[in-house]
Amino acid sequence: MFLSLAFQIAIPDPNVNVGLILPELIVGGVGVIVMLVDAFARPTQRWITGGLSLAGLGAAAAASVWMWLNWAGNPPRGFHDMIVLDELRLSFTLIFLFVSALTILISMVWVENEKLPAGEFHSLLLFATTGMMLMASGNDLVIIFLGLEILSIATYVMAGFRRTDLRSNESSLKYFILGSFSSAFLLYGIALIYGATTTTTGFPGTTNITAIAARLDIARYPALLFAGAAMMLVGFGFKIATAPFHVWTPDVYEGAPTPVTAFMAAGPKAAGFASFLRVFIFGFPFVAAAGWAAKANAAWVSAMIVLAIITMTVGNIVAIVQNNVKRMLAYSSIAHAGYALVGFIAAGAATDLDTRNSALAAVAFYMLTYSVMNLGAFAIVTLIARRNDRRTEVEDYNGIGFRAPALSFTLSIFLLSLLGLPLTAGFMGKVMVFSVALKEGFYALVVVAVLNTAVSAYYYLRLIIVMFFRERTTPWSAPRVPASVALAIIITVIGVFYLGLFPNKVIDAFQKKPVTAQALR
Repeated sequence: MFLSLAFQIAIPDPNVNVGLILPELIVGGVGVIVMLVDAFARPTQRWITGGLSLAGLGAAAAASVWMWLNWAGNPPRGFHDMIVLDELRLSFTLIFLFVSALTILISMVWVENEKLPAGEFHSLLLFATTGMMLMASGNDLVIIFLGLEILSIATYVMAGFRRTDLRSNESSLKYFILGSFSSAFLLYGIALIYGATTTTTGFPGTTNITAIAARLDIARYPALLFAGAAMMLVGFGFKIATAPFHVWTPDVYEGAPTPVTAFMAAGPKAAGFASFLRVFIFGFPFVAAAGWAAKANAAWVSAMIVLAIITMTVGNIVAIVQNNVKRMLAYSSIAHAGYALVGFIAAGAATDLDTRNSALAAVAFYMLTYSVMNLGAFAIVTLIARRNDRRTEVEDYNGIGFRAPALSFTLSIFLLSLLGLPLTAGFMGKVMVFSVALKEGFYALVVVAVLNTAVSAYYYLRLIIVMFFRERTTPWSAPRVPASVALAIIITVIGVFYLGLFPNKVIDAFQKKPVTAQALR
């Protein structure tokens, strides 16, 4: 009887399209394989987990490019419209894979020198990457939250990966407690949105981003919808480290192992922006709505402007007084989140599709340039810090400029790029986000951003002056540069100048997909 009843029930087609999550499946599957290899391999063979991880990331990147080239027409969707394939997802997915690959190159020798389990580290990194990719591909709040938790749990463990170091343990605990608190805000916001999107015509609530956008004007509880969006803003604000939700950043960045800090400053921040953009630009397009939503747009944009100004100002001013390089770069990352918010605001206020897409591409490009600069800088900080991060104070850089000229000049390039020196990636990244904001009329916001850039010159140039114009009074020898770290530094230096000199090719790729074959349906 139960079987006959089951066959009579109309089960909707879930549209299970495994091809839509092929990159995620590859990265997650390789993470499991790395765990097995680490469990059964001899201790002298565990170095192979790094190579396997790089191969998996390369295969996922190839799959993403193949999907991009073979997608035509409307964005393919699957799994009850919970997964979507579009420019936003693919551009950020490639950024995540790039960040993770460079992190592995930076950390391969570090893991061995610190006598830490390489397989565990690489598998955690791959699982974190899978979570980031789900955050970018999710067209449903549940998928985004699932990806966020996969990323967060792996990152909590990585922050405390140096188990015998009290600073690393403290970093992990702080990150876990505050991260759980922010996740609660995000989840409660999702619950409010689900209840608020119950329509006046009798449709139940939804967590689908496309459906939320379609119900803005017919939602039964519009005020509750706006409250849910505000709570999600708090949750995402923590993940991308915007003020005043940035309090965890300096302590966690300082206490975590430097390669982990490099990953946290680039990957999870980009993932937070990817999901933040999808939810607020595609899910709450108040600017394109009518009625109460049209009035809410002014409040939403104003709140984001205040958030961006506070974030830029707090990040740059507090960075000036930092004497620890990792804390200085932590506050620098907060300031850069504020710069990226300028492009975010332009995308949210855009009234035409072309301007919105340009702003989204500008934010993605900015996160790519920031990741390149940041990972390159942290690669050198990792070398100079030595084992257990013993040398991360600014005074540890006194007079090393001409004792390790290659490292010092390269670090100077990354610092000048973070400042926004012309012909570098940092300059073009800021030009892109500022130009779309000017096009939408946010002149005062851009002026504040430019003034903050001038303020940041102090602490970036300070470290360069310390390296080249301060006399060293204690013995110091240049660190050995392993081949994998050297490769990561070379890639990031090339990236700084390529993105600074030839940004149009990347911007066009992020903004306009090539159409060469049939859609992946």
